[in-house]
Order: sequence, then structure tokens, then C-alpha cells
Amino acid sequence: MPSALSTSDNNTISGRAIIIDGDTIDISGTRVRFNGIDAPESVQLCQNAKGKKYRCGQSAARALDAWLAKSRPVTCTFVEWDRYGRFVGDCYRSDGAAVAAWLVRAGHAMDWPQHSGGTYASYQDEARPAKRGIWQGEFQPPWEWRAAQQAPKRETTNPVRLLSGSCDIKGNISNKGVRIYHLPGQRFYDETVISPAKGERMFCSEDEARAAGWRRSKR
Repeated sequence: MPSALSTSDNNTISGRAIIIDGDTIDISGTRVRFNGIDAPESVQLCQNAKGKKYRCGQSAARALDAWLAKSRPVTCTFVEWDRYGRFVGDCYRSDGAAVAAWLVRAGHAMDWPQHSGGTYASYQDEARPAKRGIWQGEFQPPWEWRAAQQAPKRETTNPVRLLSGSCDIKGNISNKGVRIYHLPGQRFYDETVISPAKGERMFCSEDEARAAGWRRSKR
């Protein structure tokens, strides 16, 4: 564990942020990873609205840099150390604006259910239909893109799963409070109506739905 900060005596860090990528900054020599979100990697390619490939991770980093520059410094509250020895925290601009929430709302990062518990899902639900950032075209979730880079190359591989602004898995809550998701083509998909006011929502993948606490419809 890094010794630059003592979380027992000082659980916050503040200063001018140097952008590492769309979800990581450096403050006074300490790497800080934003808690609960995941942005595309710097070399990751996505497709824009016209189907043209672009460096979505690089675009996210540049947007973050410009946004943070409007209200310095950045202050981050410690959450945990990750396996790479980075300070994982909840970060805010000097005007109080939450960094992670802005990144997801602007479409430059995704809610990461495995680590967020769905904290930023509502911001993602706002960015997706508005086609903001990565939602303007097709892309691979950052955590899946990294896994694909690390996986051994084989002659036959599973097809890459791309997301887009048209995420179409319906997350419904039954009268008994059971959270069930319906895939296109399943028996009750067409007749299922999603009510955000009841806590229902759309998902981009089955992994995302399960991580948020939904189970697949049996029919």
C-alpha cells in the first residue's frame, strides 16, 4: 500500500489534477481513481454516430481536463486502495460538482455496477437516450475491452459485444417486488412497460442487469 497518504490521519487529498485518463488523475504525485465508474481506455476505439472509429478514451480525458479547469482544485475523499495501489475516491471540483457523476452524465464514462451498486445508473440512463459521448454510436464496455486485451488469442473467439444508445433489456419489478429483466424476443418483452418512477429501468447487457440485482425472466 502506498505511504504517500495516511487514511487514518488524512482521508482526503486536494490539489490541481493532472489527467491520466478518463477516470484517473494525479494529485501531487498520488494516483487517484474515481470510485464507481469506468471510462474507456486511452487507446480504446469506439464508433461515432456516423460509424467512424475514434479514440473515445482520449476524448473522455480531454473533456475531463477542460471541465476540471473551470473550477480548481479537485478534492477527493478516500474510499479504498485498489489492486494497483491507487487511491480510489469520490472527487469534487472546488464548486462542489461531483466528478464521477458529471463524467457519466456527459457520456464519457459508465456506471460500473460491480463497484458502484448502481449509484450512477440514473446519470447513465440520462446520457444514453440523449446520445452523449460514447452513447452516440457503438462501443465495448471498458471492463470488457480490457479483459479482451488480456485474454489469450485463439483462432475462434466469442463475438465482441457492442453497446449503443439503444440498450433494450427491460428491467421490470413485479407486484411482489421481484426484479426481473426481459430480453427482446422473450414472451413478455413486448407487453412489458418500464416505469422509472417505480425504480424500473433499461439495461445494456445481462451482466449489467444481474449486477444491479435483476434476474432473467424464465419465459
